[in-house]
Amino acid sequence: MVWASSLVLLLWAGVCSAVCVEVPSETEAVQGTDMKLLCISCMKREEVTASTVVEWFYRPEGGKDEPIYEYRKTNHEFPSRFSGRIQWNGSKDMQDVSITVVNVTLNDSGIYTCNITREFEFEIHRPLFTSSRLIHLTVVEEAGEDFTSVISEIMMYILLVFLTLWLLIEMVYCYRKVSKAEEAAQENASANGLNQQSIKTRGDYLASVHV
Repeated sequence: MVWASSLVLLLWAGVCSAVCVEVPSETEAVQGTDMKLLCISCMKREEVTASTVVEWFYRPEGGKDEPIYEYRKTNHEFPSRFSGRIQWNGSKDMQDVSITVVNVTLNDSGIYTCNITREFEFEIHRPLFTSSRLIHLTVVEEAGEDFTSVISEIMMYILLVFLTLWLLIEMVYCYRKVSKAEEAAQENASANGLNQQSIKTRGDYLASVHV
């Protein structure tokens, strides 16, 4: 799953402070939950000293981009439908400049743009670097089941039915085997009884003739 792989990469990046991994953001949120819009822009080691400006925009379907959040040395939230519902989740080194939308609604579906502008402070010159991340967010009423989990459940039920049938067949086979063994034992016992009776009768006959 993308979510699991992204979480592992983020945890790894958090443990190794010198490592930065650019991973995509989740694109589906459930109504009423908090949604983190992931925006990571890694810098090389020699680019540590830089002034960073971050701008977040939101565009509804068929609409225009509108600013919703900005970081320019300080955090600033623009008046919008998200007023009071945006939290800054950026890192101190400004490589992770993510935000979280609290209590998302169905109307929060749309395209989110994360613009990053960096001015690097070299001795000779101060170059600018810009990058953008687009997040197509869809908000749903309820969490849908992952296709892989659905297939896994179906396979589990098929396996359970197969094992049940196999167990029934084994039980019937064992029952018949035991029954046949008991019948054979009874037949042998009966045959042995008849043989012993025949031998005894013959012995009695020979004894009477001898007398």
